[in-house]
Amino acid sequence: MTVKVMPMGIYQTNCYIVDIANQQVVIDPGVDATDWVLNNTTNPIAILNTHGHFDHIWSNKELKAKLNIPIYIPKNDAFMLQDDPFGHSVPKVEADVLVDGDETFDIDGFKFEYFLFAGHTPGCSMIKIEDTIFSGDFIFRGSIGRVDFPYSNPSDMKKSINKVLSWDTNKKDFTVYPGHGDKTTLKNEINSLKNWLNYI
Repeated sequence: MTVKVMPMGIYQTNCYIVDIANQQVVIDPGVDATDWVLNNTTNPIAILNTHGHFDHIWSNKELKAKLNIPIYIPKNDAFMLQDDPFGHSVPKVEADVLVDGDETFDIDGFKFEYFLFAGHTPGCSMIKIEDTIFSGDFIFRGSIGRVDFPYSNPSDMKKSINKVLSWDTNKKDFTVYPGHGDKTTLKNEINSLKNWLNYI
């Protein structure tokens, strides 16, 4: 598996291309991501959104039209693709697959798993591919996603932190690629996550 990353837009939102056996998924194609994605894919099979904030979904419509591939998004955030709740004039598009909580998918042997970690948004999720997690705006290096936005929920964030803390990183650790900033590992973020429980 190979992972390519490019920060997009003024918020430097990480867009990822994950390649396994010459099949690629595109994760969180943000502002002006289309050309980079087109120049770095040969056989794209899906667009995966970790959540519905505009800086993570901006290029969904254009890429779907150009590549004719499905869009996956957590069902509780799907309204953001249509309603533009933050008023940023996001190109509107319908998702093809609404992910219901924790779900596993397999597209022609390319396997990925969604795990719901609500709080930053109602549908905020991490996507696991092999031993790698794409954490969106749930976990960052040394931090977590904000819970003071419309549709955020601090109580849900606490539940989500406790949920991920239940993963036994002594038995299995994961590389974490966040929605913004540098990669980390889940084990390295354990103490930070525990500390954040006291500040939410």
